[in-house]
Amino acid sequence: MDSVRYDRDGSGLRIPLALKILIAGGFGAGKTTLVSALSEVRPLQTEEVLTGAGIDVDDVSGVEGKSTTTVAMDFGRITINEDLQVYLFGTPGQDRFWFLWDELAFGALGAVVLADTRRLADCFPSIDYFEQRGIPFVVGVNCFDGSRRFSLDAVRDALDLDPEVPLVFCDARDRQSGKLVLISLVEHVARQRGEPVPAA
Repeated sequence: MDSVRYDRDGSGLRIPLALKILIAGGFGAGKTTLVSALSEVRPLQTEEVLTGAGIDVDDVSGVEGKSTTTVAMDFGRITINEDLQVYLFGTPGQDRFWFLWDELAFGALGAVVLADTRRLADCFPSIDYFEQRGIPFVVGVNCFDGSRRFSLDAVRDALDLDPEVPLVFCDARDRQSGKLVLISLVEHVARQRGEPVPAA
């Protein structure tokens, strides 16, 4: 018979360790898409339709086809094994919802900042937020169809990223691409903590 690992409450239930990762970035950068692609369960989404009332508030230049926006968060889950789960929290991209960020960031292992080269400046607030709070992060350059491609060096210079911050290309629609971004984050956190980098 398998041995039972008792949790702190003595219940005998196997409660997996949970790691929390934030998915951040500007409006329309692909946060909801990435959480949806990675989550093994149907993701919780708080998408609302963009309306005429937001015309003076929501800048949709460069993402004119976007018709919805996240107003609280997205949530997804990945099970690594029976003892480890990863919880993904997608942050709202518009500044009027930033008051939620401190709650979402509490206890996070780190963050993925999605960058859209069509609106690169939109990810500056996310980068500033994590830098100021000492939360490890990586930047994923989401490769949108038809958008101009820039080298990673050019994007790093434009974002004025520290050399140790990982910067990778990704496709938020593709699960395997998203997993590689998460692996990059976990490796970055391990290096910062002086721990062995986990085998991929």
